[in-house]
Amino acid sequence: MRRAIGPVLALLLALGVGGAIYLSAHRKAADDQAKSAASRQVMLRGMIGSEKEGFFADERVVEALRSHGLLVHVEKVGSRQLALRQDWKSYDFGFPAGTPAALKLQETVHARQLFNPFFTVMAVASWKPLIPALEANGLVRAEGGYQVFDMGTFLGLAAKGTRWRDLKANPSYATGKSVLINTTDVRTSNSGAMALSLASYVANGNNVIQTPGEAKKVLPLVSQMFLRQGLQETSTAGPFEDYVTMGMGKAPLVMVYEAQFLDHLAHTSSRNPDMVLLYPSPTIFTKHTLVPFTENGTRLGEALATDPTLQQLAAEYGLRTSNPEHFAGFLKAHALAAPATLLEVIDPPSYEMLEYMIQEIEKQFR
Repeated sequence: MRRAIGPVLALLLALGVGGAIYLSAHRKAADDQAKSAASRQVMLRGMIGSEKEGFFADERVVEALRSHGLLVHVEKVGSRQLALRQDWKSYDFGFPAGTPAALKLQETVHARQLFNPFFTVMAVASWKPLIPALEANGLVRAEGGYQVFDMGTFLGLAAKGTRWRDLKANPSYATGKSVLINTTDVRTSNSGAMALSLASYVANGNNVIQTPGEAKKVLPLVSQMFLRQGLQETSTAGPFEDYVTMGMGKAPLVMVYEAQFLDHLAHTSSRNPDMVLLYPSPTIFTKHTLVPFTENGTRLGEALATDPTLQQLAAEYGLRTSNPEHFAGFLKAHALAAPATLLEVIDPPSYEMLEYMIQEIEKQFR
């Protein structure tokens, strides 16, 4: 019996030593691989619109980018300000909201390629108690399973200086406030510029502004959207926060990004059942366009546009991607509803025309 135990013990000892050697070698290989991966990591600096701050701060996004060897540090900058920055050589990329700002930035830095990894829709956040009055006055109608906000009717009321108390069938909000859409500051923010794009299109007979002459004709009307608001925030986070926390009394109609609204409902612990999203007719897409300044900036643009994990994570922030299944899956997972497609979508004016209108409005603020 003892003779049999000896060889068994020797075999077990050999196996144990062999296993330890294997594990040690495996761990060393893993450590070497990790060190090699770490040595390949590059640090990028970039300027982004505030609406993408949460996405880049998400640990899952950080890890996905790290798998591409990218460590990304971002700074918030208003999209219009970003397009005019002169210190871009200190950064690897700019990531504004809106095509006009991105094209201007591309021209400045002579970027050969742009990346559009995701986009969102401009919308108007409002309140269910207001819907009957908005419908009765031709501002809102149901269409295709969602609520449409008529920009033409709105501009007509704004031109007459209509106040909420002047609206018929309006027991819920009969105040002396003007019927206006709260926006960000058109001088600094893309969402304000997109509101201007929509209003100028409608005021120009449903045509994109092409010349200074056309702009001059519509400016007396569309500038009042901004001049009569009072204090305006420099980024979309401000008016949306007022909408969420202060309610209908402060913010009956607010121009927002669809992604903002859906992201809030998806991740809040307690949804306000009176919150409702209206889709302007016409509406406009905001493309989040990455402009690379360096080769590493190009690597980031490619990763954001092609990596399935990053595309899926973008959809979890309410953003739309080239694959509609991502957005549909996000809506289903959070029991949310939004139109799969929008038909009446317009293009913004060129950067030069938009800048011309903004500068003319800016003169009236002084």
